[in-house]
Amino acid sequence: MTRIDRYLLRQLSIALIAVTVGLAALVWLTQSLRFIELVLDRGLSMVVFVELTSLMLPSFFSVILPITTFIVVLFVYVRLASDRELVVMREAGLSQWTLARPAVLLALIATGVCFMLNLWLVPLSHTAFRQWQFEIRNQLVGVLLQEGVFSQVGNDLTVYARYRDPDGTLRGILVHDQRETGAPVTILAEQGRITTAPTGPRVTLLHGVRQQVEHAPANAPPGTPPMRLNLLSFSENSIDLARATRGEEVRSRDSRERAVSELLHPDPAEGLRDREIRRYYAEAHQRLSGPLTTLSFALVGLAVALTGEFRRHGGGARIAVGIGLVVALLAFGLTGGNLAARDNFWV
Repeated sequence: MTRIDRYLLRQLSIALIAVTVGLAALVWLTQSLRFIELVLDRGLSMVVFVELTSLMLPSFFSVILPITTFIVVLFVYVRLASDRELVVMREAGLSQWTLARPAVLLALIATGVCFMLNLWLVPLSHTAFRQWQFEIRNQLVGVLLQEGVFSQVGNDLTVYARYRDPDGTLRGILVHDQRETGAPVTILAEQGRITTAPTGPRVTLLHGVRQQVEHAPANAPPGTPPMRLNLLSFSENSIDLARATRGEEVRSRDSRERAVSELLHPDPAEGLRDREIRRYYAEAHQRLSGPLTTLSFALVGLAVALTGEFRRHGGGARIAVGIGLVVALLAFGLTGGNLAARDNFWV
């Protein structure tokens, strides 16, 4: 590698790292605002917040790295041209390939990083992210409970607390439990506290009333009311709020959590529908072909920056053409991905 190659590669590498990290931090900041409420209002620790939101970073990098590679290659070479450095290099006898060689090398390295992200890190981080979401939604009920709000725990359990004391004690509690089919239960209590048991979170209720509507059996004598309301006063009662331990609440894995081999050869025992299998095939081919856009975008940037005559002023038209080509390629890729998910003929 010549000194010119090292000079160009150093400028491209520093710019690519700075732009990619900066853009990923900006995207992370905007996306993490969705979870900031869990810290400010619901008591989630800052360590868990940082860990949860950091799991989104590999997905961000896999999406923005091809775009930032194009941006860096285009604007670094345009800056070199405006500073007359490319003119001097050409006058020294350097060919177009010699000038483009550092950018191609950097694009190949970025393509390899994208392959590593798509085939390994993104599925791994997405699995951990969804597991955290599942735990927060179904196990860490105390985090999700917010005073003055009817909080849904799954589809058949609702918890309401009028307010929460600084020590965590809940006041004015209502629990509506429909987990037992045909026998919904409504519980009103003066106060309660959420504790963590080996099977998951539980709420201990003090001084309340348990109401349950029971339907009359089919062999009930004539004149029996079709349903009856049972009332039970209690001084202490405990309700299991955990749902992750129930068989029907086992978390299903989506296509982004699976390895490419699983996507191409799904297990017949899972009973997947044809639509899901088509989506899995499309996801697998997208992971294998997506990183190649990093190299193609870099070549577009080189073609725009190194072609054409030198002009002391101007050159904006070529930059606009290059950006337009990349936008068109991105739109074509998104359209092709959607078509492939519907019909694998487009894969």
